Amino acid sequence: MAEWEGKFCYIDRYYVRGRKKAEEQMPNLLSDIQEIVDSQSQTDPTFRTNRLYTRLSAAEVRRQLMAQKAYTDDELPCAATINTKLNVMGYRLRAVQKSRPQKKIADTDAIFAKLEQIRQEVRTDKSLLRFSMDAKATVLIGNYSRGGQSRIQVHAADHDFKPDEKVTPYCIFLPDHNQAYLYFTSSRVTSDFIADCLLDCWQQIRPDFPEVQTLLLLQDNGPENHSRRTQFMHRMVQVADQCQLTIQLSYYPPYHSKYNPVERFWGILEKHWNGALLDSISTTLNFARTVTWKQQHPIVKLVHTIYHKGVRLTAKTMAFLDQRFDRLPGLEKYFVLIRPQPQTLSG
Repeated sequence: MAEWEGKFCYIDRYYVRGRKKAEEQMPNLLSDIQEIVDSQSQTDPTFRTNRLYTRLSAAEVRRQLMAQKAYTDDELPCAATINTKLNVMGYRLRAVQKSRPQKKIADTDAIFAKLEQIRQEVRTDKSLLRFSMDAKATVLIGNYSRGGQSRIQVHAADHDFKPDEKVTPYCIFLPDHNQAYLYFTSSRVTSDFIADCLLDCWQQIRPDFPEVQTLLLLQDNGPENHSRRTQFMHRMVQVADQCQLTIQLSYYPPYHSKYNPVERFWGILEKHWNGALLDSISTTLNFARTVTWKQQHPIVKLVHTIYHKGVRLTAKTMAFLDQRFDRLPGLEKYFVLIRPQPQTLSG
């Protein structure tokens, strides 16, 4: 009203309002923080670098600013403000990521190129059905803390004693249809176990896929299912003949199993049940039944059959069986095609 009446003219002095940001008062603060964090992000136990034996918290960054960059305690903002600056700069707290493969073999790029080609074929060919198959680490049954979180208070044993029982989960995952079939066994995950699970899964879903003629099996190159395992290849031939389907074995390269689509399901399952006590096999199976993947629950089954390791074919029998295999030239271990033999009518 005073301005309207012409008595005064007020000038806005917004630039003097409030407290200035720390980086405005100290122009080099953010670059100094970045230099400290980048150079000391991890301890070097070999003493070949100047990394420190410390976890870089906000308080530690503040201390390093005074020790290395000659800042004083009075001019630096508090640790909480330093923490805010770290978050804004992208140095948020993160879990350690298992993202660096241990090795890369000469055929790694060629294998992934072929896998991508196959994936594109599956998208346009309804006669192909893609399975992603893998076993998870054995689950120890007992009152153990598994590092998860829960909205209710859960009390676990303070020591990991001998487990009451053990079960190993094996998953057949259909990544193109968001379906998962979980098989649990107290025995061993052998070639026969894998083949039996595959047969059981196909019998369940067969009516839903009448056009399928080829099962594409995406797997890790593990000891029980690689393409040189005689018993596994013998059982795959049996599956092909019994189901009258072409079996296409496709393997991920060594040290790159995390790219297998089934690993995404394992991550969801671990997050789902790690905050609970898996104190019995029935509890473990019930928690597995309640996990959801793309709004769908898995089909869970406990396999009671006892499986034995060490089952193998003789070299002569395997040489005869090898005639059934169509191996991809140059990548013979990683891509194998098994076609069924036509069934003959007796009598």
